[in-house]
Amino acid sequence: MADVTRGSGPGQGGTEQWKDRGPDTSHGSPVQSVGQETRGAASLAHVPVTVVIPTLNEAARIAELVADLAWAGEVIVVDGGSSDGTDALAARAGARVMSVTERTIADQRNAGIEAARHLWVLTMDADERVTPELREELDRLAREANPAFGAYRVRSRNWYLGRELRHGPYGRDWKTRVFTREHRYEITRVHEHIVSTQPVGRLQGMLLHHPYRGVMHHVSKVITYARWGARDLHARGRRARVSDFTVRPAWRFFRDYILWSGWRDGVPGFIASAIGAFAAFLKYAGLWGIDHDLEL
Repeated sequence: MADVTRGSGPGQGGTEQWKDRGPDTSHGSPVQSVGQETRGAASLAHVPVTVVIPTLNEAARIAELVADLAWAGEVIVVDGGSSDGTDALAARAGARVMSVTERTIADQRNAGIEAARHLWVLTMDADERVTPELREELDRLAREANPAFGAYRVRSRNWYLGRELRHGPYGRDWKTRVFTREHRYEITRVHEHIVSTQPVGRLQGMLLHHPYRGVMHHVSKVITYARWGARDLHARGRRARVSDFTVRPAWRFFRDYILWSGWRDGVPGFIASAIGAFAAFLKYAGLWGIDHDLEL
């Protein structure tokens, strides 16, 4: 996931507005990205898909990402209130930019989906890239008269500490990322997911994902997600048990490192499994703190 920090939960305040719509589209042409002046006839080959990207302080990589998505018919960046100029860089690169502040990532994604001009939507984060194989599949899917499904899972190939994690939970990382624009994300603070009552298909093309810059960045994000996860559990009426922050973390490490063969990914696999266990501990310890009116 991209770096995220939010000030309030679902439906609690927040603002939503278009800040910059990128290049002029008043004549109905698709939104174009970096290199618009040189693409000419290539624009006719745009894949009729809207890509939705929630962001917060992603100035270091947003322009490159939008440039990589030059093949897409539309790119919408939904910014959560960046202080580093992410929104301006995205607009300059050719994306349509929305501002949705003090809300969840799910709220950001849903705002972008609602604004989508194309029937098919791909949601992704600023730390992901689309493979050529996935792009070709999206093109075929968007032009198909009667697709088999209205939503599709996409697998992510994850890199961590200098190597690809092919095992453990990162080696089986499937998420519903491609769907028609009537779909919406469930509003949760963390681990948002698409709500679909119909069967979901799978695409063969993948996303390339670099989720963490290093161990400390990984831990800092785990702390944020644990805080959000604890609040989500509390909102659903869940209370912490001692087994939640004793047995659960141990089971998480055993599952990820032993059962799912995280050990085959060397030291990065061990570190990822250990931090995953710590994340489980932290979430339920945080829930226990909420139960006892203690500050997280």
